Amino acid sequence: MGWGQRVAPRRSRRIRNAERGQGAAMTSARSACSVTLWASPGPASLVFSQTPCPSGIWGAPGAARPGCWTETAGPVGSRSPRLWLRAPLPESSLQAPLLAPAGIAFTQDGRYMALAERRDCQDRVSVFVCSDWQLLRHFDTETQDLAGIEWAPNGCVLAVWDTCLEYKVLLYSLDGRLLSAYCAYEWSLGIKSVAWSPSSQFLAVGSYDGKVRILNHVTWKMLTEFGHPATINTPKIVVYKEAEKNPRPALGRLAFPPPRAAAGAAPPTETKYEIAPVPVSLQTLKPAADRANPKIGIGALAFSPDSYFLATRNDSVPNAVWIWDVQKLRLFVVLEQLSPVRSFQWDPQQPRLAICTGGGRVYLWSPAGCVSVQVPGEGDFQVLSLCWHTSGDSLALLSKEHFCLCFLETKDRVAQPLDAQVTMRRTCE
Repeated sequence: MGWGQRVAPRRSRRIRNAERGQGAAMTSARSACSVTLWASPGPASLVFSQTPCPSGIWGAPGAARPGCWTETAGPVGSRSPRLWLRAPLPESSLQAPLLAPAGIAFTQDGRYMALAERRDCQDRVSVFVCSDWQLLRHFDTETQDLAGIEWAPNGCVLAVWDTCLEYKVLLYSLDGRLLSAYCAYEWSLGIKSVAWSPSSQFLAVGSYDGKVRILNHVTWKMLTEFGHPATINTPKIVVYKEAEKNPRPALGRLAFPPPRAAAGAAPPTETKYEIAPVPVSLQTLKPAADRANPKIGIGALAFSPDSYFLATRNDSVPNAVWIWDVQKLRLFVVLEQLSPVRSFQWDPQQPRLAICTGGGRVYLWSPAGCVSVQVPGEGDFQVLSLCWHTSGDSLALLSKEHFCLCFLETKDRVAQPLDAQVTMRRTCE
């Protein structure tokens, strides 16, 4: 694994791969822009902001010629959010957007963009053609307070889900027809996370009851549901537990702490994975009942690029990542970390999962095994989030004020033990 030089953007928040049309988001101290979205392969980009957009032109992948910034129409002096459009058009205006990026979604091929709006106390969705930004369809949604939208990877179905106070998932076609509506239960906190499988055959819905429900694309009914028990009893489930390495001191020598004058920064603690024998009790977190946004429910989920695996995180068991076998509809692997899991993401090219916990290490899992990799360098680099390159050969690691580029050195892409795949070296000082 190679490491590039650290770069310190002003208050960096999130980086995503713009080549995939998923967008890129970085917040700076000078500009008040909060979210930037790119439509790929087109030259247009969107900026969601609450203040006037900066006068400088921001580049987008594949931009053919300079564009212009256009502010959304709205009441004079209003503090409502604004959506700015950079496109090779003289005039472009998108009105009354909801929260971004949850209220904005591009199809994977970059041809269409869906924008969630709210006018006259009614949620609506507008579908635009990204080539010329013409309005293709505009329809109302049967939601009380729309919380998010997401296109299926094939671009044929748009998933819309309601506020967490009501469990409701709505599936709309490209022309605005309601294909199906799904509700698992009532009178309790509902949906917390949603993810499509890359094949567009499955829609995973994570809810506050700690379960993931898989909907099929034929009938849009529930295919199965995955619970997240705090105790693993099945011998077929492999449980990897992160543990600190404790090297034994040499015989005849005792390890004493160094004197204060010679003591410097403590070296990072090395960790490893151990296979825990069942039954295994995972560390659980009791949510505070008197605080908003309780730490319960499925806070994150993602399918592998081949749709064979599904990774989930239950916020009431923050140190664990569950990996499910979608073909056999069963739990496959559980990874328990020493610290709460902050983020995870699949390699776009193969079933390899990268995990970070806010420390100085990155964790990689594949069906062949898992490994813990220390981020080299001076100081304490806390990895808060990460993002794969589309090729799967490099990884961007983000801390609060810096980011680091990680390069995976592989001779070929065939499945092999991760220890043989990952080697570390510094490419820049």
